[in-house]
Amino acid sequence: MAKFLVTYPGTNMPHDAESMAKARDAFMAWAQKAGPALPEPGAPIAAAITVSSEGSTEGAADGPFNGWSIVEAADMDAAAQVLEGHPFIGRGGVLQISQPAAP
Repeated sequence: MAKFLVTYPGTNMPHDAESMAKARDAFMAWAQKAGPALPEPGAPIAAAITVSSEGSTEGAADGPFNGWSIVEAADMDAAAQVLEGHPFIGRGGVLQISQPAAP
């Protein structure tokens, strides 16, 4: 099985405590359904530092993402099937699946 990086672009995250709890519960229900295809559920991103040839600066790079997960699947299409019913998509967000380049 290959591993795929799933990133959560945009700002489609709730900020009040009640909505955050509902989002977390929905994610945990989806994660349980994904089972072993989700070896690393990831986490939201709280802070970022951007590193370039000019040094480091506080803040996100252009096109930031708000969270990440690792999905294990046979190929990208199978990884997309694992993401069906993901609550982030249900709230109007999009998910990006990236496959690491071969060494």
